Amino acid sequence: MEIVILAVVIAVVLVGAVSGLVVGGRRKKQLPPAERPSAIPTITTPPAEPRVGDEAETPRDESRRTIEEVDLPTAEAPEAPPAEAEPAPAAPEVEVPEPTEGRLVRLRARLARSQNALGKGLLTLLSREHLDEDTWEEIEDTLLTADVGVVPTQELVERLRERVRVLGTRTPQELRTLLREELLKLVATDAPRAVKTDNGLETPAVVMVVGVNGTGKTTTTGKLARVLVADGKSVVLGAADTFRAAAADQLQTWGERVGARTVRGPEGGDPASIAFDAVKEGIAEHADVVLIDTAGRLHTKAGLMDELGKVKRVVEKQAPLDEVLLVLDATTGQNGLVQARVFAEVVNITGIVLTKLDGTAKGGIVVAVQRELGVPVKLIGLGEGPDDLAPFDPEAFVDALIGD
Repeated sequence: MEIVILAVVIAVVLVGAVSGLVVGGRRKKQLPPAERPSAIPTITTPPAEPRVGDEAETPRDESRRTIEEVDLPTAEAPEAPPAEAEPAPAAPEVEVPEPTEGRLVRLRARLARSQNALGKGLLTLLSREHLDEDTWEEIEDTLLTADVGVVPTQELVERLRERVRVLGTRTPQELRTLLREELLKLVATDAPRAVKTDNGLETPAVVMVVGVNGTGKTTTTGKLARVLVADGKSVVLGAADTFRAAAADQLQTWGERVGARTVRGPEGGDPASIAFDAVKEGIAEHADVVLIDTAGRLHTKAGLMDELGKVKRVVEKQAPLDEVLLVLDATTGQNGLVQARVFAEVVNITGIVLTKLDGTAKGGIVVAVQRELGVPVKLIGLGEGPDDLAPFDPEAFVDALIGD
């Protein structure tokens, strides 16, 4: 056993010796020059981290330049084509209204075509050989149907009865002359029919236009401006109808057509304030006439009618009110008389403007409204054209009624 242990120890010693010889031989071998590492390695120092607060370094004194001193490279912008100048908006063309004399001739012919049913009917009845009670009743009905009114009709029939009785034999020409004379007595009035546009004062004449909804007040105001401009007057328009949408725009368009300035305010504003400003501007511009268009109102609404009275009072603080024109739709007949009465109670009506006297309107309304208010019809409108408004001429009107 001891021999075996001895042999193992000897074997281990031999193996260790052999291993040492092999390792030592390898160490004696030198590496080739190309494979030798450099003697001193290069070490790169990492950048110092920025410090803040108490550990911050003192800033170095360096010359610094502001952004204004730094020359920045400028890129050459491409040359833009020259901008075309936008054309200025064209000023509205000022029209030259038709003279009053010329339009009267044309309107008389138009009235004769549309309104001579009354005159022809009366002439036919009066030309009967025997004028009995039935005939006179027919004459009376014809006048009433034409909206002449009860009292004027009775007066006319009585005068016709008397004159026919005295005349005896009646030729067509004699009847036409007789009827013309009697109708003129009904239509004519001693009151002046011209719209007052010269008050003899340093302030302009002030004309206020009133009426119910739908009678054409704004259009009538614009057409009246054309009539006055045609007569050589300078006009300022006051758009005091602030309740109807686009009423001020409509009036301004009428004014621009004839070179008349329009004073307006915000929609829904105070009508009295705008009317006041219009008169003030008219005085400043030394205008001849100031036309004030008021809002349409139902004659049955007390509050609206009171407001109309306020407009009148405010205007008179600047200048006297020379005319208050009531615009009536001639086709409304007797209903127009009811409207006229209420307006006359609120403001002092000085004249009537009858619109839509062509078509279905009946000529007798001229007689009835003058009798009802005691004021004359001053203007009549016979169409939708801009020059279809003219001063009322009783003789031309009667001649149109009875025809040639």
